[in-house]
Amino acid sequence: MRRTGAGTRPSEGQRGTSRPDGPPTDGVTRETVDHDVAAAVERELAHVLADRVRDAAETDAVFARDVAQRVADFTLRGGRRIRSQFLWWGLRACGGDGIATGPVLRVAAGLELIQTCALVHDDVMDGSPLRRGRPAVHTDFATHTGTAARHDTLPGPGARPGGAVPFGTAAAVLVGDLALAWADDTLGDADLAPGPRLRVHEVWRAMRTEMVAGQYLDLHNQATGSRSAVRAIRAACLKTALYTVERPLALGAALAGADETTSGGLRAAGRCAGIAFQLRDDLLGVFGDPAATGKPSGDDIREGKLTYLVAVARARAEAHGDTASRTLLDGALGDRSLSEGDMDLIRTVLVDTGAKDHVDAKIERLAAHSARRLAAVPLDPAARHRLGALFHAVTGATGPAPPAAGPDPRAALLAASPGGGR
Repeated sequence: MRRTGAGTRPSEGQRGTSRPDGPPTDGVTRETVDHDVAAAVERELAHVLADRVRDAAETDAVFARDVAQRVADFTLRGGRRIRSQFLWWGLRACGGDGIATGPVLRVAAGLELIQTCALVHDDVMDGSPLRRGRPAVHTDFATHTGTAARHDTLPGPGARPGGAVPFGTAAAVLVGDLALAWADDTLGDADLAPGPRLRVHEVWRAMRTEMVAGQYLDLHNQATGSRSAVRAIRAACLKTALYTVERPLALGAALAGADETTSGGLRAAGRCAGIAFQLRDDLLGVFGDPAATGKPSGDDIREGKLTYLVAVARARAEAHGDTASRTLLDGALGDRSLSEGDMDLIRTVLVDTGAKDHVDAKIERLAAHSARRLAAVPLDPAARHRLGALFHAVTGATGPAPPAAGPDPRAALLAASPGGGR
């Protein structure tokens, strides 16, 4: 594994003012960030994580190498910084002229570390072997941790037979925990005035709780065998819509000092786009190209996840007395031995029941609702265009995209690859 951040320890005079690969924070203008939000956030992350890994090495060298460095590597090696983009353009849309760029980028860096926690823990709970086309953290631990990898399992409670915990699983949980701790530390380091700090912390606390609640509902639906489309949408709203779009927009609005009417309008638009984003991801999880999504096709089915797509297909099969399709879906959910041929049969059911078309149509309606609600909020016109383009990209809507207000290299990336879920 390539080590990012090692050997980049800044001198005491440089700490907090320079980047390993970029200019001082104070020299980063709004125009620079406007041009490429993701690149600006990545420079901030590189600086933050270099400091964190260095501090971890002072605690223990093995911990720093195996756990802290993995947080840094995972955070820096991929992702489209969707949440950071919504945060930034939410801020710009609401004005935010009275706040320096540096603290905003620091908040965005914290947001990306929460995403690291969510993805690492998500892969552990789902048993997913891949993330972004590479071994998931728990898989990587099982094969690339030197001496520790010789111990496939750790003793469970009382060392009872069957109580063994996979080493990679246990270690990956700690990677996620450390990422969450660093996220809170990074937010705490942001140099915010008392007013914005209070507003941002209120949104931050709500977002963390909603993220965990959504993940639990996902697990609960699997464990109870729920087939409710309502429960599927509720989990999607908490796990993805709020955390990916609505709350990052709310953070930007809070930083800008927006009033409740403006912030509420942004959140409403973001929630519609966020639900559409999750529904699109559900489709890509079954019908998408693994080379583009970075995960095997059909993983949600094999893991037994209740998605809105599957819930609709099952409900339609039941309503039409299609016992064969309903039985096939029920038997497939949670069956990790499903072959690609089995998945082809399931895809046929999802199409023939009309579930795929229904979800596509719902995505289009949600995207249209999002656009209308965004248009109704009094915002900076140029930033509104950028937000509209982001909404269009993450929903994968087929309608025309809003006209661009300037060059944004990441917009093309988003449009070309709307999948990836969380």
